[in-house]
Amino acid sequence: MNKIGYAAYWLLRLVLISVFLYHGLTKFSKVQDLAKMMNMSTTAVITLALVEAIGAIFIFLGGFLKDWVTRLGALLLIPVMVGAIFMVHWGQWSFAPTEQYPMGGMEFQVMLLAVLLYVLAKGNKS
Repeated sequence: MNKIGYAAYWLLRLVLISVFLYHGLTKFSKVQDLAKMMNMSTTAVITLALVEAIGAIFIFLGGFLKDWVTRLGALLLIPVMVGAIFMVHWGQWSFAPTEQYPMGGMEFQVMLLAVLLYVLAKGNKS
């Protein structure tokens, strides 16, 4: 892999890591509110937060370790994105919040899902 390809793949990897680590860690401070808003148990929200954080960490560590660590991180996060799309954002494409979709549409989540599928397919090979 050339240097530009390597740097570009790390940039993509760092974006995924930052998004999922941020969203996973911030869920811990508002478990009760999220559980009520999403009609989920607190256990489910805690599990979701852990999966997001652990998936992000695996994608990071996978860059230094084995290919399967990167792929496992992506594999953990793909169901999170599918769930977010169908449970929260389905029905509106634009990411901008509206009265009907205060959490915004699915545009951003679909893009994240596509990037995760790419990372799953490619592993550490950009």
